Amino acid sequence: MALYGTLCWHFFVGCNPQGNSTSTKSFVDTANAAAAFILDDSTISSEAWMQSYILKVRIALQNKIPIMLLESKDSFVLNAQNIALTDSRFTQYLFDKNTKQPLRNEIFNIYQARPSDLGKVKMENNSKYFRVELYNFALNIATIAIVNVTAKTVVDVNVFPDLQPEIPLHLRELAIKLAVKNTKVCKALGYKPGETDALMANTKTALNNTKCERSLHLCVAPTFVKKDKALWAIIDLTDLKLVGIRWTEVNSTGPGERIGERKLKFEKIMECYCKKENTLTRNGWNMKYIITNSDGLKISHVQFKNKDILHSVKLVDWHVSYSGTDGFGYSDAVGCPEFSQAAVVAVSEPKIAELFNNGKSVGFTLEQSFQSELWPQPCNYNYLQRYEFYNDGRFRVAVGSLGRGCGNDGTYRPVIRIFFAGDKNTFKEWEENKWNLWQKEAWKLQSDKTGYNENGYQYLVGINNASYGLEPSKGQFNDHGRGDNAWVFITAYNADKDEGEKDLITIGPCCNTDYRQGPEKFIEPMPESLEKGKFILWYVPQIKNDNAPGREYCWAESYLDNGVYKTKTYPCMAGPMFIPIK
Repeated sequence: MALYGTLCWHFFVGCNPQGNSTSTKSFVDTANAAAAFILDDSTISSEAWMQSYILKVRIALQNKIPIMLLESKDSFVLNAQNIALTDSRFTQYLFDKNTKQPLRNEIFNIYQARPSDLGKVKMENNSKYFRVELYNFALNIATIAIVNVTAKTVVDVNVFPDLQPEIPLHLRELAIKLAVKNTKVCKALGYKPGETDALMANTKTALNNTKCERSLHLCVAPTFVKKDKALWAIIDLTDLKLVGIRWTEVNSTGPGERIGERKLKFEKIMECYCKKENTLTRNGWNMKYIITNSDGLKISHVQFKNKDILHSVKLVDWHVSYSGTDGFGYSDAVGCPEFSQAAVVAVSEPKIAELFNNGKSVGFTLEQSFQSELWPQPCNYNYLQRYEFYNDGRFRVAVGSLGRGCGNDGTYRPVIRIFFAGDKNTFKEWEENKWNLWQKEAWKLQSDKTGYNENGYQYLVGINNASYGLEPSKGQFNDHGRGDNAWVFITAYNADKDEGEKDLITIGPCCNTDYRQGPEKFIEPMPESLEKGKFILWYVPQIKNDNAPGREYCWAESYLDNGVYKTKTYPCMAGPMFIPIK
């Protein structure tokens, strides 16, 4: 992840008359955990970087405004930070409500806001907007402010309980140091790894039977490839310690392709597709599209023959789990190649192509690829996002992985957000040979027992005066997909709350096998009524990868062709089709 400007530490200058005694239980727990970890591995106790970080936490907790801040050479970044700190909505979780003791908070990221960050915020001419992200370690809360630096105002603040912003560079480096210096990691590998050997170090993870489970703590997993295996060093950044190591099978492969010359394309991608919306008009369809910071390729204001169909669609997360028992993996984001929270980035421009069936043109596709730098080497990823638009009014929202990932037993759970146009919408499910209306927010899992009507529709979406059948993938779409096995969530739209209109941070843990994939946060604890007629459909397929010969799925491998390495991919595609009902 890249940040806007060159960042370093900065603190408010202030005195606290009670000195060190004001540290909260949260900080005491953190300091004690770090001390315990140092006792477990004495090689780290004398490291200046560990002592320095703990000291910075201690100093920040003693300041009048107990936040560890970021400093930049860019005056706009500094101004955005200072303006955000003046807003009580942004600073409402700095102290324990009962004891009034300070809680551990850090500004994680500050960068210039793009259209996908702004949601309903109306941009004023000649104004600069910045997004400021704050994380509370004690309460596990992310607070995000949108600041108009020109007008010196905070135009929007949103609070996300049990969610975490993408980690900043200094915490990524700290996690890597905690991994490579740990004797358990060195012993497991059989050698001392270098810091440059660590992969996926800034991507959030989980591990059952620890506080990393269900992302209760901020945890990442620097990963080291050794021959045909990968070692995960799971680091708890809340408690500042290694909480476990795990191995996965990745198999051997040829060298990956470094982005290299593709970096030359990044400037065009950023300027033409990340910083502004594009308009697409074709075959009776009209829409806008933009590559977002962390929610993939977003389409919006979609019309067919001048009728509003979709307000917006985007890909919020990729959850990747590598163990059904230990519960470890990654929560990935895909998005713009620079100044982005994405772990896997856009490496090419969006592609528009003709859509054929039996040699006949039936519509068109809009595709976007996201790729890790060293793909197809192990622990590198290649994701595809594809929209299909048909001449008869059908449309499909599809996503896929082209492997290889960080193991041969992974389960991919992409989180798709679909917001329909219209104000009087309905959602019905086919049950017991009839359509049953959903009256409250809820979720449902597609399974072997799921019922479909005679046309293969599982759900019926009413958009004002039109209806669309939702047909999930069961392997019938000629894209090598093997079925979605998808979780479907319906959440009521609330204009006064941001539940995904702006770019979302990763909203769910990597490795839950039940309905807790992220969207349930907008339903629990009390499901809302859907009678207002505006709602969001969240679609979460579950895709199991395979590297067995003849059964490859969500996989990639290198082979030699005339003495040169080439890559063969085995995509796994998923996603629903929407069919207009005449």
